[in-house]
Amino acid sequence: MQLHLTTWQEVETYLEQSSGIILPIGSTEQHGPTGLIGTDTICAEAIARGVGEATNSLVAPTINVGMALHHTAFPGTISLRPSTMIATIKDYLTCLAKAGFKKFYFINGHGGNIATLKAAFSETYYYLSEINLPHAEQVQCKIGNWFMCPSVYKLAKKLYGNQEGSHATPSEVALTQYVYPEFIKQAPLSEKVASGYPIYSASNFRSRYPDGRMGSNPALATPEHGQQFYELAVKDLSNSYLEFINAE
Repeated sequence: MQLHLTTWQEVETYLEQSSGIILPIGSTEQHGPTGLIGTDTICAEAIARGVGEATNSLVAPTINVGMALHHTAFPGTISLRPSTMIATIKDYLTCLAKAGFKKFYFINGHGGNIATLKAAFSETYYYLSEINLPHAEQVQCKIGNWFMCPSVYKLAKKLYGNQEGSHATPSEVALTQYVYPEFIKQAPLSEKVASGYPIYSASNFRSRYPDGRMGSNPALATPEHGQQFYELAVKDLSNSYLEFINAE
């Protein structure tokens, strides 16, 4: 079930059965010469819908702009500041919590979102207590990073070894190729690719990683690999979600 394709009466009925909801969150940022700018959002959304179908759970609209300030020296990247993202997540959760939702499971496609999401959860817990929401103490949030699922990580290492890298990876590019085969991109990639530099400002990032890749070789990606990553992530995160909503 997708929240934006339901009516309020259907949501009210759903809440009689479950207080859990899945929230896909990604980013709109450069992913090297062959990676789609929407890669992180595409991956999170596809997997979230798969998990929703597998668990018969409600899936919220995708949050498609995240914290990607270090990528903003590349054209096309859109980012929220951490403070803006915290406020946005808090507003999302407050509205849903007031409606009766208690368990919020974020399926995340962007590593740069993790720290800000955790800060947003803390802000939200505090705020809901301050406004005396009756079930504030029962509100819980959890992040499921699809790219960190043990089965996904294991397959990426098997298929790509050290060429998986840490950004514009063949695993995430493969997943977008599976979801959108009509938008597979081709471009020359240099054999030498930067890796290992810490992340600071946007201009520093681009000077260190001039084509946007971080130690990765996305030329290894195939739609067939993407289907494998999708199926593994949906299975792992479905189990994780069910454990989360059934825990006291």
